[in-house]
Amino acid sequence: MKSYREIAGDGGSDVLGQVAERSARLRARMAPVATTLAVMSGKGGVGKSVVSANLAAALATRARRVGVLDADLNGPCLARMLGVEGRRLKLGDDGIVPAEGPLGVKVVSMDLLLPESGSALAWRAPAAQNQFAWRGMLEATALAEFAGDTAWGELDFLLIDLPPGAERFADLHDLLPACDKALVVTTPSGLAIASVRRSVILARKLDARLLGAVENMAGLFAADGPAQALGVPLLGSIPFDPRIAQCADRGLPFVSAHPDAPAARAFAALADEIERRCTAEAAR
Repeated sequence: MKSYREIAGDGGSDVLGQVAERSARLRARMAPVATTLAVMSGKGGVGKSVVSANLAAALATRARRVGVLDADLNGPCLARMLGVEGRRLKLGDDGIVPAEGPLGVKVVSMDLLLPESGSALAWRAPAAQNQFAWRGMLEATALAEFAGDTAWGELDFLLIDLPPGAERFADLHDLLPACDKALVVTTPSGLAIASVRRSVILARKLDARLLGAVENMAGLFAADGPAQALGVPLLGSIPFDPRIAQCADRGLPFVSAHPDAPAARAFAALADEIERRCTAEAAR
């Protein structure tokens, strides 16, 4: 085995050329997208994907062209929530053709590539003991291919639903610098707020435009307001409603199934506020 000192240059791999080509492809794909918004949290269990799905549906009911990229490769669930579970992604003349839900929301998710819904994603490494070391690089490569090879077309909003973890937005920003807007999801619990705070700190170090926070499952726990603790505007507070989970299991966004419920009206107000802020930023 040769050491890196024995290899001249990049060994003929043209790594820099490959990176430049991928960056150019990503820029070309994102050019027709007016707003790219990352939806993130610091931990799992706060309902981030539920917020992503219902926010996408609320925007779509306003005749907005919406796409959703499920960046949680190991725990994808947006295909089910948005009613496209079981469909397969297809390859068209211009790249991957997203699945399209009843509201016209375009969805790309690892769940639509696995052999069957609910299958576990297994990465192949040169040696079994190296799987952990390879996983991060393989996940980043897969996400880059999703973003760069999908024929999104013209979109008003592309929502990127990130996996749990404070560092996830930083990973996405390295891959896709154009995604500089973020929305953080928390619940009114001290543990969730502390975890989300770490995500906010890291995002600020990248000069990300944090639109604000969404308090999900409001009323379920007793805690001080998360916006004050996070130091970002509170864009919406979604009341706890057990029917939200039931609708997610059925593949029907809650905002469509129960449009007059308080939680659905809160999602609609959140969509209005996000659209207002993004429009104001674009006009600067």
